[in-house]
Amino acid sequence: MINKENKLVKANRRKERAKFKLKGYGNRPRLVFNKTNRYLIAQVVDDTQGKTIAYATTAEKDFSVSGYSRKNKEAASELGKLIATRAKNNGIDKVMLDRSGMIYHGKIASFAEAAREKGLEF
Repeated sequence: MINKENKLVKANRRKERAKFKLKGYGNRPRLVFNKTNRYLIAQVVDDTQGKTIAYATTAEKDFSVSGYSRKNKEAASELGKLIATRAKNNGIDKVMLDRSGMIYHGKIASFAEAAREKGLEF
């Protein structure tokens, strides 16, 4: 029987393994994608300076969403377009996707494809 502590340990291992693989990309900023129970959050982080370059979330008042939910795949694709335009406005063209140990499927995949369509390279 797997208890809650073992699940957290395994999740942290997946997250650290994904972050370790990202270190080989040099000094590109990270495009971090996070999910909560209500919203989706994306930010572009420069690890050398320890600063956030661009930030977008579905909780913003001016976020355009077609339906009621702000955490489905359509909202994820709109978030990808929004973070890509904000990153391009700050002069960022190449990033590395930090999916925080989550599988590249569903919301993360639609987020990434929308960001690529707007011109981010990763």
